[in-house]
Amino acid sequence: MLEKLYMAYKDDIFRYLVSLTHDSAVAEELLSEVFLSALTSLHRFRGDSSEKTWLISIARNTYFSWLRKKKIDLPLEMLTGVYATDSPLENIISREKLERVMEIIDEMDEKSRITIKMRADGFSYKDISAKLNIAESSARTLEFRAKNKIRNLLTKEGLL
Repeated sequence: MLEKLYMAYKDDIFRYLVSLTHDSAVAEELLSEVFLSALTSLHRFRGDSSEKTWLISIARNTYFSWLRKKKIDLPLEMLTGVYATDSPLENIISREKLERVMEIIDEMDEKSRITIKMRADGFSYKDISAKLNIAESSARTLEFRAKNKIRNLLTKEGLL
């Protein structure tokens, strides 16, 4: 089963990890960890989500673990969640930022909203362009503009 998953999704997971790390060597290393984690937790996969979604979730958690080990702060574009810290004040601020980011996304036009959410879930620009019936370059532009809008509004509101 794991070999089937690996063959079917290794390229998607690798691209997702490259999009997070911006380093193909690190992405390759993390890819191995993702499938090792998948192997050890395969018995817990109940099929509540697609296999790809499950693997993306493992990849995201693997990436977060790698960041914590390297003591690297999470980048703004990680819209997938905020990890708790030791400081209650930092937790409140992080939660407030995340809630505001989600509000901003919900206020965007439908194509921008779908693009941001699909990218956060690890989908490729090709997947997004197919879903929205737009060119891949348009999907990239939508994401770029949406991220800038989020960043600018958070800065203006003093949350960054």
